[in-house]
Amino acid sequence: MKKIIFLIINLSVAATLSAQTMVFNVIEVKAKEYSANKMEEAYETCCSDMKPTKGGFGLQRIGKGADNGMTHRLIWYWEIGEDLWEGIDVEEKGKLFWSQMDNYVEEYGEGYKGRSLSRQVGTNEDYAWEHIWDIKIKDPNQFKTAHDKIVKKFKKEFEGRWVGFGTYDINSPNGATHWVGVSGENEDDHVMLLDKLQSQSEFIKMLAERGQVENVRDYMIKNIKEY
Repeated sequence: MKKIIFLIINLSVAATLSAQTMVFNVIEVKAKEYSANKMEEAYETCCSDMKPTKGGFGLQRIGKGADNGMTHRLIWYWEIGEDLWEGIDVEEKGKLFWSQMDNYVEEYGEGYKGRSLSRQVGTNEDYAWEHIWDIKIKDPNQFKTAHDKIVKKFKKEFEGRWVGFGTYDINSPNGATHWVGVSGENEDDHVMLLDKLQSQSEFIKMLAERGQVENVRDYMIKNIKEY
């Protein structure tokens, strides 16, 4: 299992759109009791001098909606076609990192890879919690067109928030083909955003324009540490 996981950290292949399509790799983990904070230390201990050059690495806490008791996500992301670790020899550092992580991880869960096809960069630092929907869609192009129209039309409601839409390309979690996400301050803020949007008939109409959509699951995540 560790060999497979180690391969994921080395994946730095891909492609670029003018909108700078981002690629991501995710591994879900279940932290050992009282060891959640130690996972951040694992990176600092082995790799404090190893900084991503073409993207980033993050440790995220999973809130409501976690699958199979998973508590955290490790995520690597970079511009498609670039090398996340350009100029860095990751082989030895990677082995040390995973040996450290094994001390604090009770169980490794799903690993999956995908792309971000549309994204609005968040500017409000208070919006630390992201709400992610895993979905199956019939027509990706139709969905993306409608999604982008919604974000543009309701720019006031989405102001300061990260808003994203993308694919699952390898090992789709629970069979989902795509994902949609938005950031917010906390659970109450997310609920209030939904209430404000769903009270507008134009928003409901534009949702229907996305085409056939099946919700697979939704969950909350919070960035704990990002490099």
